[in-house]
Amino acid sequence: MTAGCKAQPADSASAAPSSPPRATATDDAKPPAAQSPPPDAPSSSPKATATPAPKPDPQGTTLMASGSEGKQVRELQARLRQIGHFDRSPTGYYGSVTVAAVQSFQGKRGLSRTGRTDTVTWQKLLGMTHEPTAAELNPPTTLPVTKPDKRCMTGRVLCISKNSRTLSWMIDGRVVSSMDVRFGSQYTPTREGTFSVYWKSRHHVSTIYHTAMPYAMFFSGGQAVHYSADFAARGYSGASHGCVNVRDEGKIASLFAQVRTGDKVVVYG
Repeated sequence: MTAGCKAQPADSASAAPSSPPRATATDDAKPPAAQSPPPDAPSSSPKATATPAPKPDPQGTTLMASGSEGKQVRELQARLRQIGHFDRSPTGYYGSVTVAAVQSFQGKRGLSRTGRTDTVTWQKLLGMTHEPTAAELNPPTTLPVTKPDKRCMTGRVLCISKNSRTLSWMIDGRVVSSMDVRFGSQYTPTREGTFSVYWKSRHHVSTIYHTAMPYAMFFSGGQAVHYSADFAARGYSGASHGCVNVRDEGKIASLFAQVRTGDKVVVYG
């Protein structure tokens, strides 16, 4: 069986600016060994040459940077969102969107726009924000969840709305959890209709695109609901090849544990 989707750019994905490499001190230019003066030469003491100490980073030690993930990254994103530099729900992944948000914050505060969260940047951010609440750290979705389709109101259903770009896990009409999702592009659209989960694959790798599709729940041919690191990093600037991407790994891990083979999947506009 061949199955799988790969992330692709929707129009043009913005690449995170890379930081210039830092120069490192070398120790390969030592002075030559001193030679003994001739017996009739006046004695003199060799002058000591001072080696300049390396200049410290004016913004301190780097705490988080592109590729970092975890609770502190989620807190960083929540605090940046409080003051208008991060326009989506925290994901816990430090991708290009977070790099751009940190650069925006640094530029406003007169700091070097490195995109890395160093000790100086972090302390300034802490001083301007409050400790994020549980709802700020883990909001259910970026956008409000729309009223569920009537097909979602009975049984165990993955209720997926293209309009609100959300997935709601529902049991007998009750929303158990909700999460942001991303769909295929106009050339590889996610199919709409009523389906059922026919196969679950925890550590799936696409046999077509050879990319990871963790927590995959297949519902229509090679189309599946699965976690996407690309979606976590780039948000809606990309698209899938038809799959339903989820960017919150914790939420889809919990969903994967609850969903059973045969559960209904409803995808609607």
